[in-house]
Amino acid sequence: MIALVTGGNGFVGRYIVEQLLARGDHVRVIGRGAYPELQSLGAETYQADLTLPESAPVLARAMRGVTTVFHVAAKAGLWGSYDDFYRANVSATQRVVKAAIRAGVPKLVYTSTPSVVIGHEDIHGGDEHLPYPRRYLAPYPHTKAIAERYVLAQTDIATVSLRPHLIWGPRDPHILPRLLRRARRRMLFQIGDGTNLVDVCYVENAATAHIQAASALNERSPLRGRAYFIGQERPVNLWQFIGEILKAANCPPVRGRISASAATILATGLELLYTILRLPGEPPLTRLMVHELSHSHWFSHAAAERDFGYTPRISIEEGLERTFALTGSQP
Repeated sequence: MIALVTGGNGFVGRYIVEQLLARGDHVRVIGRGAYPELQSLGAETYQADLTLPESAPVLARAMRGVTTVFHVAAKAGLWGSYDDFYRANVSATQRVVKAAIRAGVPKLVYTSTPSVVIGHEDIHGGDEHLPYPRRYLAPYPHTKAIAERYVLAQTDIATVSLRPHLIWGPRDPHILPRLLRRARRRMLFQIGDGTNLVDVCYVENAATAHIQAASALNERSPLRGRAYFIGQERPVNLWQFIGEILKAANCPPVRGRISASAATILATGLELLYTILRLPGEPPLTRLMVHELSHSHWFSHAAAERDFGYTPRISIEEGLERTFALTGSQP
């Protein structure tokens, strides 16, 4: 395989790059930086900002001879300008897909998120028939949904979309650091009654799923034009799982609790305040954060197992051991 990984220096992208190189594949990475560490591993690197039209010539060179594109690069977050999310998640995706088609690349694996189908209700064991909701709580899931629909609608290239949920593990720059920082500042409160079940996905499993999907994807495979949920061997009780993480990181446990309804009212007020006053940074609480922390959202992975053999090779327990064995109390 000659693979091009967008966002190859990011959290999930880096693991995909490492697994591809370990298999002996030729790997190219395109992103904003020069990435000397990836070069030292054996990856070819191309530097360009995919949110800008000026990236087109570099993207075209990076696509030459490629057999699979892994489009992992995205802007994630609970808060921010819709236009910024649109440029990073929609415009950049369109640019990558068009460049791949022009270069004759046969297939593309897109990194999506289950957030594209999460509305305002709980989801228990949902599958790929779940519809896109009419309204979203933040620009991130909204723009990822637009991009996913665009990718899956392509007819000139075989595409598949993967939806790994709450990805975590060593080198996590998002979920674990934010969680531990709040816990150490004693600013972490349980939202809701603490019974909500959620899917999580250990990062190496997420990377493996991408490569398995790429291997099974072709013009006639059942994967073409479809999205798949990716997760662990079972959903977890979110607040018990957070408690295990805090214990492993030697952080104080969660002690306070606020109801989901009260948290939603508070988050709505904070979002309004930040919007009107154009305050920097993000509100300490957002509606999307409240929903993710207080509602159940877990999914069936039967389709991924059936169509390309995905099962999580690393269990939740082993994933926790690996995360804190490699990083100590500072993921």
